[in-house]
Amino acid sequence: MARPLPRPVVLLPNGFTMANLFFGVFAIVAASRGDYSRAGTYVVLGGIADALDGRVARATRTGSRFGEELDSLVDAISFGLAPALIMYFAVLNQHGWDWIFCFLFTMCAVIRLARFNVEQAGRAKTHFHGLPSPAAGMTLATYYWFSQTPLYTQTMIADLPWHVMLRYIMLALGFLMISNVSYAALPTIGYRTVKEILGSLLVLGTIAGVIFLPKQFFFPALMGYIVYGLARTVFFGLLGRLPRGEFDVGEDDVVGGTEDGLPRRRRRRRRARSERRDDVGQLPPTNS
Repeated sequence: MARPLPRPVVLLPNGFTMANLFFGVFAIVAASRGDYSRAGTYVVLGGIADALDGRVARATRTGSRFGEELDSLVDAISFGLAPALIMYFAVLNQHGWDWIFCFLFTMCAVIRLARFNVEQAGRAKTHFHGLPSPAAGMTLATYYWFSQTPLYTQTMIADLPWHVMLRYIMLALGFLMISNVSYAALPTIGYRTVKEILGSLLVLGTIAGVIFLPKQFFFPALMGYIVYGLARTVFFGLLGRLPRGEFDVGEDDVVGGTEDGLPRRRRRRRRARSERRDDVGQLPPTNS
């Protein structure tokens, strides 16, 4: 019989989820005070905490249905409401009904998270159905960062009507969250196959960009991820080869668990072995 894990280890994934909530609320407060740069930073920090809670749950095998639901509720604030309010305080508070874009973006984030819980939560997956809410939220939150860099201010990008375009970007991000466009999950890293090597290079490049050029890196990289997923879905859709969205890739990749704490795939294997033993026990005696 397996020994029960210490309580701090069991609570650790939910601790990261609460850190995500803390940064989401802090981002709203910072934006209301006109500090949009810090507000973007807090949404990104919330994204890091959100990425860690699932991985810690897998590593410690403490994933649960409660954790999945809690994570989605917090994501609705950190990547739905907080980025929308950053846009409101920074851009959309000049005219009477512009706040409706904030409502629509937040509504789509909530619908996307509810659909994720029904369709994909707790299952191994290589693709998401629809744009993940953290990617949509961080795209909006890091726009202000990017607008303060020479790459923006000293190029023709600054001449674009961003105050108008941001409204349509919010609508597009909201639509993509509730769409059936396939977006890749984190790539598999390693060195045994070409796919793993490319995945490793992509992850290392992302880490270098985040560390050394965060304000120049985040917004263009996220926009590239959004456009790539859309173009890839259209291309493979025309060929009739859209990814299914989820695959069993190994027990270690199972995020959630069942009520008895066992990953679903392991329980299916045990049930299959049990049924085979029962079948053997019910065979009629052979003539010797």
